This record gives sequence, C-alpha cells and structure tokens, in this order.
Amino acid sequence: MSTFDPITTQEERGWAMAAHLAALVLALLTSWLVGVAGVIGAGAIWLLKRDSSPFIAEHAREAVNFNLSMLVYAAVALAFGAVLVGATVLTLGLGVILTLPAGLALLVAVMAIAVMWLVCSILAAIAAWNGQRYRYPLSIRILN
Repeated sequence: MSTFDPITTQEERGWAMAAHLAALVLALLTSWLVGVAGVIGAGAIWLLKRDSSPFIAEHAREAVNFNLSMLVYAAVALAFGAVLVGATVLTLGLGVILTLPAGLALLVAVMAIAVMWLVCSILAAIAAWNGQRYRYPLSIRILN
C-alpha cells in the first residue's frame, strides 16, 4: 500500500471504496453465490467509471479480479468436494476413512478463504477511502 494520494478527490475515493463494498454487500446479500454477485457489483462500477479516473479504475479492477479469483477457488473446492463424495459412494462407504480427513481439511481451507475474502474486502475499502492503492492477496490478474 502506498501513502495517501492528495490528488484523488473525495468523490474518487468514494467510488473506489464503493467498488469493494458493492462486491462485499452483494455477495453477502446473495448468500455468497460463489463470487458471481461480487463480480457483478465491482464490475458495474468498473464499467461505469474506468474511463473517468485511473484511481477508481484500479480499485474496481482489483475488486473484480479478486472476486473472479474467489469464484475460481470456489469452483475448484466444489469439484474437489464432489470427487470426495464420489469416492465415498464408489467404495460403498469404506472410503470415508480417507475422504473424511480430506473433507475436513477442505472445509477448513474454504472457511479460511472466506474469512480472508471478508477481511481483505474490508481492508481494500478502507485503503480506497484513504486514497491508498491496494493489491488483494491470491488474486488472479484477469483484467488489466
């Protein structure tokens, strides 16, 4: 994160913060909907404001990329969970000896990613309001 940029206006900081909060609020209101709502919320602000301010565009792009990344991670976790359930069913329940610990590890990983998503979204919104840059961890840079 960089220090406060006095060149950014309060309106720019508000829009940048809104990109992070729109993703957060929409995802929470739609029961997380595996990141789709977060992408739509941040994406709408990116589409509307990307040409009017580089600061807003940067924050909105970061929010879109992060929420798209969370969508990818959720899809991978869902696929892995389906494989674990399938392995348990195919072994007529005997595979639960191996799949139960793996399933619990998957659950812990998903919960850790969810907490990271929540905390990082809040930190990004605060950084935007303070006129600072923010780079999400574990974010796949899809939009440039």
